[in-house]
Amino acid sequence: MAFAAPSNLHKPSSSSRRRLPSSSQRTPTGSTTIKCEQLPFQCPKPRDNSTSIKSIAKPLAIASVSAATATLLFPFSSISNLFGGGGDNFGGNGFGGGGGGNGGDGGSNFWEKFFSPASAIADEDTQSQEWDSHGLPANIAVQLNKLSSLKRYKLSDILFYDKDKRTTVGTEDSFFEMVSLRPGGIYTKNQLLKELETLATCGMFEKVDMEGKTKPDGTLGLTISFAESTWETADKFRCINVGLMQQSKPLEMDPDMTEKEKLEYYMNQEKDYKRRIQRARPCLLSRQVRDEVLQMLKNNEQVSARLLQRIRDRVQKWYHDEGYACAQVVNFGNLNTDEVVCEVVEGDITQVVIQFQDKLGNVVEGNTHPAVVKRELPKLLKKGQVFNIEAGKQALRNINALALFSNIEVNPRPDEKNEGGIIVEIKLKELDQKSAEVSTEWSIVPGRGGRPTLASLQPGGTVSFEHRNLQGLNRSILGSVTTSNFINPQDDLAFKLEYVHPYLDGVSNPQNRTFRTSCFNSRKLSPVFTGGPGVDEVPPIWVDRAGVKANITENFTRQSKFTYGLVMEEITTRDESSHISAHGQRVLPSGGISADGPPTTLSGTGVDRMAFLQANITRDNTKFINGAVVGGRNVFQVDQGLGIGSNFPFFNRHQLTITQFIPLKLVEEGAGKPPPPVLVLHGHYGGCVGDLPSYDAFTLGGPYSVRGYNMGELGAARNILELGAEIRIPVRNTHVYAFAEHGNDLGSSKDVKGNPTEVYRRMGHGSSYGVGVKLGLVRAEYAVDHNNGTGALFFRFGERY
Repeated sequence: MAFAAPSNLHKPSSSSRRRLPSSSQRTPTGSTTIKCEQLPFQCPKPRDNSTSIKSIAKPLAIASVSAATATLLFPFSSISNLFGGGGDNFGGNGFGGGGGGNGGDGGSNFWEKFFSPASAIADEDTQSQEWDSHGLPANIAVQLNKLSSLKRYKLSDILFYDKDKRTTVGTEDSFFEMVSLRPGGIYTKNQLLKELETLATCGMFEKVDMEGKTKPDGTLGLTISFAESTWETADKFRCINVGLMQQSKPLEMDPDMTEKEKLEYYMNQEKDYKRRIQRARPCLLSRQVRDEVLQMLKNNEQVSARLLQRIRDRVQKWYHDEGYACAQVVNFGNLNTDEVVCEVVEGDITQVVIQFQDKLGNVVEGNTHPAVVKRELPKLLKKGQVFNIEAGKQALRNINALALFSNIEVNPRPDEKNEGGIIVEIKLKELDQKSAEVSTEWSIVPGRGGRPTLASLQPGGTVSFEHRNLQGLNRSILGSVTTSNFINPQDDLAFKLEYVHPYLDGVSNPQNRTFRTSCFNSRKLSPVFTGGPGVDEVPPIWVDRAGVKANITENFTRQSKFTYGLVMEEITTRDESSHISAHGQRVLPSGGISADGPPTTLSGTGVDRMAFLQANITRDNTKFINGAVVGGRNVFQVDQGLGIGSNFPFFNRHQLTITQFIPLKLVEEGAGKPPPPVLVLHGHYGGCVGDLPSYDAFTLGGPYSVRGYNMGELGAARNILELGAEIRIPVRNTHVYAFAEHGNDLGSSKDVKGNPTEVYRRMGHGSSYGVGVKLGLVRAEYAVDHNNGTGALFFRFGERY
């Protein structure tokens, strides 16, 4: 005998608006938690409770970075208020409406019913308990009212029977997924009744019945028979965004109404719905998907519940593929007309809240001005926009780039005051404003052949401090003191003190300019005074630079920028004993040292003073594809002497660097996906017109010039050209590579004062090739010096390009 639904649960024959049932999982009591990305589609089969909790507990996206933990989270809160309609389901048999008559209060009650603890779900505790035998003869139909309310019945099998097609529905059918009952589950009489009521009121069926049959082993078999809801054919499709629209609750129909009053009642509801359509905003759905849906309507003789499910799935798939994780199809309207209206709640952002937290997670008043954070938010993550996952991830990257926070969370949640709205919470934990650190090191430098040698047994290191986020506007003061000998630091003490002032035009101004000023004192070994192949060790020349620098940087994008400013410095050249050296040195056959080499400075005294303008423009559109860098990076720099200083230096020194990272294979992007092989093409040109001191000459050779040679081993010139190519092949979370490089002085070495290239017997040009492997931050590579035909193994830090 059939377990028939009460007559008042069957829906009337026609309606203007239908609410779709949810596909969100119907979980046991106490675990009804939903994230934005787990939006309602259909009614899937229940699954193990622990599995459900594990899947829900995973954040949508987590980006871990060195300076901060950045997380995009979706809260564990029911979003039924986000997607529940207002109840103006005309005719009431709308999907999620009241289920009959005048439609009741629409979607909100539907969601409450849908996630009700009384839903026929067998939880783990029930599953683990003993079940009760039906106690009836085998192979007979049983009326529902003859089942005991005190027993727990085990279902041996469940069949879903389509009355219209007179066939049994398979598990792949979308209707089968709507049933929360499952074979082997243990249920009470009340749970079975509740399941029948849920199916009968969801609006997908003209009629639905349950029929049970007793089994010899004491279990019950269950057959659910149904007739699918259908409507007149339609040849038009419209998609509207009903988010943030006020949901009105219509008056219930009085059963004592006359036929005229009923007709007037339905006409008023029809007018209300037309006004609703006119007030709604167009949705974001692409024209391609609209055309696909229109074709689906044309290919069917009538609109059916299954067809609406397919339309809903296609529309929601597009939204989720595009990153609109909170978008939801909530209703279909205008059924039984020539146009189907698809109502979507897209997830409009109603508010962006910035919240500061202490280390324990307590809400506190932050030091950072909120405008500093808000200016980093992409346009798609502001009030009035539709929430998009990719915009959330971009916000994480932008805020993290400020280097002001130890933890960042972007947390979208439903807006309880604006139905269908999204509040985006940005939770921030600030770094300490003041910090200091000391790092120590032992000096190791590459010797001949690239083998590392210990340069000194004296302990060196750096003491640095930082006072960040002054006045809450991301201004900072940074300082560092460096020496290679803490025991006797006066020999080579270097320091730098810098002040950084971002938002030069105001924090609310979209123009992003940063002012920097610094004073400095540094010492570096000059590669200009380096011997060529076969030349005895050349006494080194050290270049000390002390001065001030001020510049303004204008950021066009996160990676592309334009910097311009003024540099004033004093340059002093010194020998190994820290004495001022006006000329380069060389070792005599007798073992003595002669200081008759090329002049080291423009003035000829070993000390130069000069002021010049400096500008640098960088165009960088590189990006990572599964860990591999692809794209292009171009850098152009100009130094313009002002004729101020020793011997009134006037010059124009310019450099152009072009590097292209070309993927050799198209790959699918995503976590765990392999990176593509990449071909790197590199070119660098440097030139100088006017006065050129030796210490500013362009040098050839070294790990960032032509590999396989020491720094400056190929020459020092007024003009140079470097060409390089490298192919990178991904292998087990790293990559191996092969490269070839060439450097040429373009015949301009003789134009450098004193011609240090000729004095120290260097070629002025050279090529190399080799192979290497990336080991974390270290490059291990074998390079062949083409001039001599010899090879050597090198270990380098960082990337060449």
